[in-house]
Amino acid sequence: MWKWEAEGEARAVIVIVHGALEHHGRYGWLIEMWRTSGFHVIMGDLPGQGMTTRAHRGHIDAFDDYLVEVKEWLNAAYVFDLPVFLIGHSMGGLVAIRHLQEHRGNIAGVILSSPCLGLVNYPSKALNFLSVVLNSVVPSFRIAPGLSVDMATRNEDVKEVDYNDSLYVTKVSVRWYRELLDAMEQAFEDMGKIQDIPMLLMQGGDDKIVDKRAVKEWFNNAPLSEKRYKEWPNCYHEIFNEPERDEVFEYAKDFVISQLKAIGYIY
Repeated sequence: MWKWEAEGEARAVIVIVHGALEHHGRYGWLIEMWRTSGFHVIMGDLPGQGMTTRAHRGHIDAFDDYLVEVKEWLNAAYVFDLPVFLIGHSMGGLVAIRHLQEHRGNIAGVILSSPCLGLVNYPSKALNFLSVVLNSVVPSFRIAPGLSVDMATRNEDVKEVDYNDSLYVTKVSVRWYRELLDAMEQAFEDMGKIQDIPMLLMQGGDDKIVDKRAVKEWFNNAPLSEKRYKEWPNCYHEIFNEPERDEVFEYAKDFVISQLKAIGYIY
């Protein structure tokens, strides 16, 4: 877990949860945007990813391992005694959803970025059945996830860095895959359990990884008193890395500031 303190007096704390295969280092631009806008930022690498133990890269025993980790980040954020906002991208968005379904916390708002609630491409029925068998016999068996940098973003500068990123996970275990599928299913089944806090969900309109139809279905049925859906028409999956990312950030910041005004924290 890492902490970046705001320039000047902080307005709130932003806790960021990254997506599958990646790590906190890919969020340098976003972290700096929040920090220079007056926000503390807390972020870490999820288990089996980034700078966590390499022996278990791409593997988890249970999706709840992620929830346990994020709960620690949130507890660290509460120490600042400021409003706390949770941002989750892709699988990190799914982690945020499952956390809000399983736990209660003092969170002022949540921002979901192309949350992983369905996939554009699933393995064939035969491969899916094989993953079930392998999950019982050799759950740590690793396979290529079938994702590429080109599917994530149109930003050539980001892609150039990603091609040479040694921390990028290139293979995932069958247990990881089965746990991801179960978590997506659980996100829909436990819809009614979600903590009722303001939500902004932003989705890439030309997402090549996450099925935006599943995202819209979940959002439309989420029993929240306040929620906003914003689709960025030409964006691929990583909206905070796309050429339009300055606009995307300003939209997200506007949501956070509006919530701070609503609770009387800033005027």
